[in-house]
Amino acid sequence: MTVTYDDFAKLDIRVAKIVEVEKIPGKTKIVKGVIDLGEEKRQVIIGGAEYYQPEELLNKKVIVLANLEPRKIGGIESNAMLLAADLNDKPFWLTVNEDVPLGTKIK
Repeated sequence: MTVTYDDFAKLDIRVAKIVEVEKIPGKTKIVKGVIDLGEEKRQVIIGGAEYYQPEELLNKKVIVLANLEPRKIGGIESNAMLLAADLNDKPFWLTVNEDVPLGTKIK
């Protein structure tokens, strides 16, 4: 399936930083987090908890899809999606190497 440029342009992909991470009682594959998008902070669910300790995720710059419809995961609402390369179900979070301001749009 291909998408048009207009379809791609609808995606709000931005740089964010994980500023809070906490374990969810009874869950081993997800954690609750808060991301900073520069002008706002949002609650998200972060997968891969079986591979990463919360402190490894804290302050990590990530690339997120900011305009994804909110979704409840594990009873908690997630208000964005962190983008990752997936290798055997282990996420490798997409990021930027330079000092790019939070909220910068990816196009």
